[in-house]
Amino acid sequence: MHVPDGFLDAPTSIATGVVAAVAVGVALKGARRELDDRTAPMAGLVAAFIFATQMINFPVGVGTSGHLLGGALAAILVGPFTGLLCMTCVLIVQSLLFADGGITALGTNIDLMGVTTVALGWLAFVAARAILPKRTSSVAPAAAFAALLTVPASAMVFVLLYSLGGTADIPIDTLAAAMLGVHLVVGAGEAVITFFAIASIVAVRPDLIYGARPLIARRELEVRVSEASA
Repeated sequence: MHVPDGFLDAPTSIATGVVAAVAVGVALKGARRELDDRTAPMAGLVAAFIFATQMINFPVGVGTSGHLLGGALAAILVGPFTGLLCMTCVLIVQSLLFADGGITALGTNIDLMGVTTVALGWLAFVAARAILPKRTSSVAPAAAFAALLTVPASAMVFVLLYSLGGTADIPIDTLAAAMLGVHLVVGAGEAVITFFAIASIVAVRPDLIYGARPLIARRELEVRVSEASA
């Protein structure tokens, strides 16, 4: 999913860079409401985990592999604003130190793997959390659903950007079919990884998961009400 230098023309790369800069600026302000004594330490761990797991590729087809994007996972663990900052840090380090994604395409990669996956992942998670039973065991399935959506969505955003400023003459329908086919499989893998990562934390410390806090608060309120009634 990392876009290298030269895939998009200069105007498109500049535009995506501006969008990324604005999004990161908004996230810097929004993260102040999310960071506390639990979220702050988790943010560093989340960034390190996503960086490490993105280095592990799994085969998708002949000559094709995929890796965890992690935007949905980051948003659910530490909140959408802090999650975007985590993803941005990971992508900057990968671009500057490991040549994974071009420097001129850094804004594009932040938009694709950061803004898109974090925003859509968080919205999908909140929607699934509202539908599923109001207990912490629902957090992992909701997270998996969110992760499943974000990967092909990110691929389709890339196709849209390529249709606007791609530097090679590739039929857009062919590109869309190839990207969607591969990234549906990658999304399934991301859903599995996200499910087990969230489920393992829910089993021991659900209070560390930002997205689970409303459910925990609801459960505590119900306990207090039942005790008061007794």
